Amino acid sequence: MLNSRIQIPVILSLLFLFVVASVLYTNNLSRQLAAEEQERVQLWAEATERLIKAAPDEDIDFYTTIIERNNAIPVYMLDSAGNILYMRNVKEPVKDPTTLNGPIEIRFTDFDGSKVLQNIYYDESTLLTQLRYVPYVQFAVIVIFVLLAVFSIITTQRNEQNRVWVGLSKETAHQLGTPISSLNAWQDLLESKYTDDELIPQMRIDINRLQTIADRFSKVGSEPDLTPMPIIPVIKEAIVYMRARVSNKVTIAFSVGQLNHFPAKSIDEQSIVVMLNKPLFEWVIENLIKNAIDAINGAGEINFVLYEKEHSILLDVSDTGKGIDRRTQRRIFQPGFTTKQRGWGLGLSLAKRIVEDYHRGKLFLKTSQINKGSTFRIILEKAVDC
Repeated sequence: MLNSRIQIPVILSLLFLFVVASVLYTNNLSRQLAAEEQERVQLWAEATERLIKAAPDEDIDFYTTIIERNNAIPVYMLDSAGNILYMRNVKEPVKDPTTLNGPIEIRFTDFDGSKVLQNIYYDESTLLTQLRYVPYVQFAVIVIFVLLAVFSIITTQRNEQNRVWVGLSKETAHQLGTPISSLNAWQDLLESKYTDDELIPQMRIDINRLQTIADRFSKVGSEPDLTPMPIIPVIKEAIVYMRARVSNKVTIAFSVGQLNHFPAKSIDEQSIVVMLNKPLFEWVIENLIKNAIDAINGAGEINFVLYEKEHSILLDVSDTGKGIDRRTQRRIFQPGFTTKQRGWGLGLSLAKRIVEDYHRGKLFLKTSQINKGSTFRIILEKAVDC
């Protein structure tokens, strides 16, 4: 399948050419039909004038036939003062017939010898009016078709990306399973042989960490199990894990803030409960910390501030890094986009997917200033009746 970036411009170009050709062709038909109607009205006016001027013994069947054949074009006959004398094929008379096509003058001498001037105005036939609207109808239909086509292409490509993403994740989890099982066996052997070694328990921590990572990858693409749990301990646990693995030049802090419209109160860490999949949400926290570490270039501050609302929580993750320019802000959540020389550009994309697709929340860039830092915000609904 061709890339959508190639397909969409090609489709738009072809449809644009079709619209232009259709409009030109329809306009040409409209002009021809309008010219034909003008000739027919001119002939009708001439027949009317001949009928009025006909001598008593003159055969008028030809004139009346021409007049009677006009069953489509609305015509108005007005006197010199603008009063309507006669109408034909008119369903709803216009207020001012002089705004229509015309006039076509009819001049004749009345019975008393006075000169009479009458004007004929005519409107477009229903067929011509409908024909003029055809390009607009075509354009509307084509716009709908284009939108559906673009949506279909984007959806198809996104589904393909998702399948690749899910397949890669599950294969990674599968490949990690064998060495992790082997490491667990070796760990058990070492623990039984070197019971007093202080380093062996640290190996168990790292092995468990590998198991957690494999478990995370295995959950990608599957409907995660969300359970109600206090969010503050989960955040703190993820921060503690990352704090032990970053430079001493990086400060990671957590606090509970107060919104202006929400009264201050003492916060019980167990009281703020949301629906979470702990391994996946910890993955989000870790990715945001790693992204912030890159932004501060390994030295600076990373601050987590939790705000409680009546039905939701807001978690702001701020750094004192280099900030993100406006042009780049639009792309930071795109899979594969990265400003680093090394990296896959999946961290923020993965975090957004976990928060929004799996936890039905929101993750977005709240603010960013060059050389001052950035703030990402996570919004999650509180667990009901918990």
